[in-house]
Formats: sequence, C-alpha cells, structure tokens
Amino acid sequence: MVTQSSPEAGQVPVLRVVRGEPSAAELAAVVVVLGARASQPAAGRPERPSRWAARDRLVRLPPPAGPGAWRASALPR
Repeated sequence: MVTQSSPEAGQVPVLRVVRGEPSAAELAAVVVVLGARASQPAAGRPERPSRWAARDRLVRLPPPAGPGAWRASALPR
C-alpha cells in the first residue's frame, strides 16, 4: 500500500495501491495510461454535432395537402 509520508488534512489519495509493491516507474506508467484514457471521448459514443450544424435541419417536409393547407404551410413545426 502506498501512502504519503505527511498527508494534508482533508485530502484523499487519488490513486491507491491495494496489493503489491509497485516501483515508481510502474506507478508512473499507470498514471500516464489513466490520464490518456480520461482525456479521450468515450469510444462507443461518437460526438453529436450541435443542432446548428446538424444537416437534418436542412430537410423540409412537403407542405400538407387538404383544407387549410396554405395556412398550415406558414406555421412553424
């Protein structure tokens, strides 16, 4: 278990080794990998474009047919 020699009051360690005696190089490698992983977006979810950049806003439905269609064509959807 790795602990600080004089922890500040109220601080909780961010990383704790539960079992084993890792070297400083091994701990540094784990910190680098976790930091790189945290800075990347989630792999399963692609980032969605904002509603301003979304291409589906450009597609318009045909005006409705029937009585009152001329009035409904000017109304927002």
